[in-house]
Amino acid sequence: MAVEGQEGSLDGSPAKGKKSGGGAKKSARAEGGWELEQVAEGPPPSPDGTKGGGGRGRLALLRKTPEKNAEILSSQYGLHLFLAGLLLMFAWAVHAKGFSKSAVLSYLITLMLLQILWMAWYICRRYAHKRLIQDKDTHAGARWLKCAIALFAAITLIMDAFKIGYFVGYSDCLSVTEGIFPATHAVHTLMQVYFLWCHAKDIIQSFKMLERFGVIHSVFTNLLLWTNGVLTESKHQLNEHKERLITLGFGNITIELDDHEPQCNCTTTFLCSIFSEGIYYLYPFNIEYHIMASTMLYVLWKNIGRKVEHLQQHKITFKFQGKTLGTILGLIVFTTTIAIVVVYLFQIGRSKIQSEVALIMFYSYSIAVLTMMCVAGIVALLIYRLEEKSLDVSKNPARKLDADLLVGTASGSWLLSWGSILAIICADSHPTYTWYNLPFSILVIAEKYIQNLFIIESTHREHEKVNDDIKTIRILTVSNGNTLSPAPSYKEIYNGMDGIQNGESPYMFNGNNCLPESSGSDALDEDKSQGNAPVTPSTSDFSLYSKTSSVNNKRNILQNIAAFLFLCNLSLWIPPAFGCRPEYDNGLEEMVFGFEPWINVVNLAMPFSIFYRMHSAASLFEVICKT
Repeated sequence: MAVEGQEGSLDGSPAKGKKSGGGAKKSARAEGGWELEQVAEGPPPSPDGTKGGGGRGRLALLRKTPEKNAEILSSQYGLHLFLAGLLLMFAWAVHAKGFSKSAVLSYLITLMLLQILWMAWYICRRYAHKRLIQDKDTHAGARWLKCAIALFAAITLIMDAFKIGYFVGYSDCLSVTEGIFPATHAVHTLMQVYFLWCHAKDIIQSFKMLERFGVIHSVFTNLLLWTNGVLTESKHQLNEHKERLITLGFGNITIELDDHEPQCNCTTTFLCSIFSEGIYYLYPFNIEYHIMASTMLYVLWKNIGRKVEHLQQHKITFKFQGKTLGTILGLIVFTTTIAIVVVYLFQIGRSKIQSEVALIMFYSYSIAVLTMMCVAGIVALLIYRLEEKSLDVSKNPARKLDADLLVGTASGSWLLSWGSILAIICADSHPTYTWYNLPFSILVIAEKYIQNLFIIESTHREHEKVNDDIKTIRILTVSNGNTLSPAPSYKEIYNGMDGIQNGESPYMFNGNNCLPESSGSDALDEDKSQGNAPVTPSTSDFSLYSKTSSVNNKRNILQNIAAFLFLCNLSLWIPPAFGCRPEYDNGLEEMVFGFEPWINVVNLAMPFSIFYRMHSAASLFEVICKT
C-alpha cells in the first residue's frame, strides 16, 4: 500500500512541520486502508468543524455530498434501465404492434456486453493493485452462497447450450438474436460467477463514482434477466394451463396460445423436442441464479465507500453433528414432496375426477407440512423468549437486505392466499377441494409470518460459544511407587486458556505425563504428594456443568429446527418451480375474479413466492451454521 509524503510515519514518530502531527498519526491508524494518504494533511477535523482545522471540517462534510449524489444518480440510472426493459417485455407479452422478441433480446444483449466490459476492467484494475491492502466485508459473499450460485450458474450454462441447439434446429425461421442471446448469456454467466467469487466481499474506495454506475448496472441487468426468465417460464406454464382447461371442456377460453414451436420444420426433430422440453425444466435454476446474483451485487454497491469496523469475525462452519432428527424428518418431507409433485403432474388435467383427487392430495400434504413448520417455528421462538441474549444491532447491509427480502417476497404468497380466501367466501358453489384450500391458505400466511420472525431474530442474536470447544481432561499423576495412575478431574478447561487468563501456569503434556510447567524437583515432589489425594468437584463446577448442559440442549433443539425448516423450504420450492401450481388448476379463483385478472395476479405474485422459499432456505442454512 502506497503512503504519500514523508511528514508522518506509522511507527509513532511525529509528523514534521505539523503542530499536531501525533494527532494526524492517530487518525491514520483509526481510519486505515486508503485513508493513510491524509497523514500529511494535519489533524482530522471534528464533527462540528471547529477544532483541529477550522474550515477543514466543513470541507470534509462538503466532500460527502458528491458521494451521496453519486449514489442517487447511479440508482436512478439503474431504475431507468429497468423500467425501459420492463416496458419492452410488457409490449412483447401483450403482442404490441411493432414490438417483437428480438427487440427484448437485443436490449438484454447490449446490457450484458456493457456489464462484461465493466467487469473485465474492474478485474484487471484490481489485479494490477493486488499488493494493496483492501478492506473486506466479512458478512458478504459467504462461501456456501458462492457455491450455490456456482451450481445454479452451471445449470444455466446447460440451458444456454439447449437454447443454442434449439436455434440451430430452427435457424431457418428464427431471428439471429435468438442465437446470439444464449451465447452472450453463457459468457456473461462465466464472467459474473468469477467476479462474484473473487470480489463479492470488496469494499470499493477508489473510482467510486464510476464503480457505483458499473455495479448498479450489473444489479439491474440481472434483475431484467430474471424478469425475462420469469416471463418466458410463466407464458409456458400458462399455455399448459390453457391446454388442460381445453381438454377438460372449458370452451370459453378464447385467448390464443402463443410462443409455441416456430413455423418451420426442425432439421433434427428428436433433438429439438428434447431441447424444447429441457429448457423449461431448467428455467427455475436460471431464475434463482439471477436473483441471487443481483442481491450479491446490491450488497457490493451498498458497500462502496463504506467505513468498516475491524472486528474479529468467527468463522462459520457447518457440522452435521447434533442435527440428526431434524435432518431425517426434513429428508422424509423432501422425498415425499418429489413423489407428490410427480403424481400431481401426472393426474392433473386428465379428467375432472383425477384433477380433484390431485388437488385434494396436494392440499392435504401441504397442510401437514405447513402445520409441522408452524409448530417448529413456535417452539424456536419460545426458546428465544426464555433466554436473555443481546441482539447484534451493528450496521450490516447484507443482513438488512436478507430481512427485507424475506418480508417483501413473502407478500407474493400472502397475496395469493388472501385471494383464495376471498374466492372461497364469495363463491356460489364450493367443490370438495375448496375446504382443503381454505386451511392451506391460512397456514401459508401463518407459517411465513412465524418463520420470518425466527430467521430475522436468529440472524440478529449473538450466539455464545459452547461445548464444542470445551475439553474435559484426565490428569495423570505420579504415585509413590513411580507408576502412572489416571486421576479424573472434573474441572472444565475452556480451550486450555482459563488457567492462563487467571494467572495460572498451563499444563504441559509430555508423553503420558501431565505436569505443571515449572523447573526443578519441587514440581515433581508436589505432584507426588498430591498423587493419591482425591479430586472432588466443587459446587461451582456442577453449576457450570448444569448451565452448559442446558445451553447445549437448547442449541441442539434450535439446530434441529433450523435443519428441518431448511429442508422443508427446499421441498416447498419444488412444486411451484416445476409446474405444480394449484392456484392455476383449481378454477375457483378464476370463476370469482375472472380468468385474465386472476392469471395476471398469479403471474405477478408466483415468482416472489418461489424466490421466498429459496431465500429462506439460504437464510436458514446460515442460521444452522451460526447456532
